[in-house]
Amino acid sequence: MKTLSLFVAVIFSILSFNTAFAQSSKTETIKVWGNCGMCKSTIEKAAKKAGAKKADWNEDTKELKVTYAVNKTTSEKIQQSIANSGYDTQDFTAVQSAYDNLHNCCKYDRKADATEATAAVYACPMKCEKDKTYDKPGKCPVCGMDLKQKKDSTAENHQ
Repeated sequence: MKTLSLFVAVIFSILSFNTAFAQSSKTETIKVWGNCGMCKSTIEKAAKKAGAKKADWNEDTKELKVTYAVNKTTSEKIQQSIANSGYDTQDFTAVQSAYDNLHNCCKYDRKADATEATAAVYACPMKCEKDKTYDKPGKCPVCGMDLKQKKDSTAENHQ
């Protein structure tokens, strides 16, 4: 009887752990522009560098399926890492210098305003410092939140 109780307790513990793990993990699909197998490798490495547990980019659909621990990273951090490596995502545009460093076969068609931008602009999402912008990611000196890359309000979405 004690053995049966111990066995039931162990099984219950394992199931509880698996349920708790599943709730702290998130799978998401993110649009990422690129062209080839070399792009796939770079995009997936950038996603994993930003904390993704799994990353699989599809060259045909231009979609990255990522799984990450919600307590360790965010979709925004993953997309920013990918943009820093030269690839535009659904929410972030790579700076021109990063795009220019890509291999020739990796240079995908960009939206018109992306080729005009020479540097990313970051600002506090809480707008602590009105109209204050920064040229690189970091923390807001007033509230301490992560600076977010500003999106051009006139920019068109990738198609």
